[in-house]
Amino acid sequence: MDVPGLMRQAATVNAHRTAIVTRDRSLTFAQAWDRGVRVANGLRALGVRPGDRVAAVEDNTLGAADFFLGAAIAGAVRVPLYPRNSRRSHQVMIEQTGVVAVVAEAAHADGVKGLEQEVDGLAHVLVRDETWEDWLAAQSNVDPHVEVGPDDWYIIRHSSGTTGRPKGVGYTQHDWLVNCRNWFYRLPALGWDSVVGHAAPISHAAGYLFIPAWLAGATNLLYGAFDVPTFLELTERHRVTHTFAAPSMLAGIASDPTVPDRDLTALRCILVGGGPITDATINRGRAAFGDVVYQVFGQTEATPLTIATPAEWFADVPGSTPMRSAGRVLPFCRLEIRDPEGRVLGLDAEGEIWTQVEAQMRGYWGDPARTAERLVDGWVRTGDIGKLDANGYLYVLDRVDDMIVSGGFNIWPAELETVLADHPDVVEVAVFGVPDARWGETPLAVCRTTPGAAVTGDELMDLVAERLGRYQKPSRVEFVTEPLPKSVTGKLQRKVLRDPYWADRDTRVSGA
Repeated sequence: MDVPGLMRQAATVNAHRTAIVTRDRSLTFAQAWDRGVRVANGLRALGVRPGDRVAAVEDNTLGAADFFLGAAIAGAVRVPLYPRNSRRSHQVMIEQTGVVAVVAEAAHADGVKGLEQEVDGLAHVLVRDETWEDWLAAQSNVDPHVEVGPDDWYIIRHSSGTTGRPKGVGYTQHDWLVNCRNWFYRLPALGWDSVVGHAAPISHAAGYLFIPAWLAGATNLLYGAFDVPTFLELTERHRVTHTFAAPSMLAGIASDPTVPDRDLTALRCILVGGGPITDATINRGRAAFGDVVYQVFGQTEATPLTIATPAEWFADVPGSTPMRSAGRVLPFCRLEIRDPEGRVLGLDAEGEIWTQVEAQMRGYWGDPARTAERLVDGWVRTGDIGKLDANGYLYVLDRVDDMIVSGGFNIWPAELETVLADHPDVVEVAVFGVPDARWGETPLAVCRTTPGAAVTGDELMDLVAERLGRYQKPSRVEFVTEPLPKSVTGKLQRKVLRDPYWADRDTRVSGA
């Protein structure tokens, strides 16, 4: 099986159905496929051959759908770039994967313009500006029917780690199809009446839902740059049934005062993923939209690993605390909790999450050393600390590198952050270890609060002591009014906040 072959078939048998909807346009499968064919032929005219890498830096626009289809039809390997990344980061990703051509949305073109003069092998930078439609119309509309096999590369996604050099993870045609299929194992089924709304970029996490919708003859709706009013207006108007949202997106849309007055009854699934979610956000989403909130957990290197349906997430299950979990392990995923030496631990024991899942990473692109660190005897070491209970619920406690060892106790920042974020005056919070002469290191909490908030550090420390125990409470709390630093994928960057406290030390070890 290959991606363009199946997408071509779906375009043929659903030719007159609606395939793509944007803020101001609606295209049938035949029209959308025609645009994809023209992009493919335009790339081929520039010298792009099957297996060549082509990158894009773009928003969730019609052009993103054009490129999604066109790269596949041309047999090229798509390399998504992050719009919020720096020019240097773009350059590193392009060099690392041997990209030969880049397509850039006009708003993000300055980040890549001229790189063809600086990067060996990069021959073209195309800007999707006001001339794009003319360029598209000038290309051939004859489907090139490029032959690709199931083991040919389809996409290279860069892992969203917050430190060090980005890591490219390649997926083959077969692996990407299997991956996308598995996302829907526990989600409501797709059909002709389904409308999948993409609030997050289809170039990244939301892209796992694009192909399943296309193959089902459903509609993919692109909201453009995310904002709450547009999301709600288009979701209501087009009767969106499925959508993927980061926790911050769900918090925003669930809090909008117009929600109770809107007809959002078509919504069957709001899939939340991409970062930890607080109890407050979960409950707000459920109160606003009902039992349609699902959760997914995985990594670029291995996904999906778990999903929580509403019935599983909001259930009273003896021996489990579903609300604090990342969901139940999927049937096509093997998951183990291991100690630092790689020994398998029992149920409810804390350790590193190791996994084997269909369509997992085959390696980091061009980086065998890093591959050997993360891929061991066919198992992916996730770098996440967690525990698994007897009902199959997985609890993700934190990243290995973020663990705080204080006086011999292991403290996971994410647990403290979850408790602190439940306080109504706390907008967002980061917890990390700082040096301590007695304990080695202790937790420090940096909290962004609502304007005029009266909450005190002592109040928040007492909240943690009450919920988690006194040994886990922060040694101090600092308050800020500006947003906390985040990666290009919106993940909290504890390291940016933590590093200044350890700047004068050779290692992250303190105390006697």
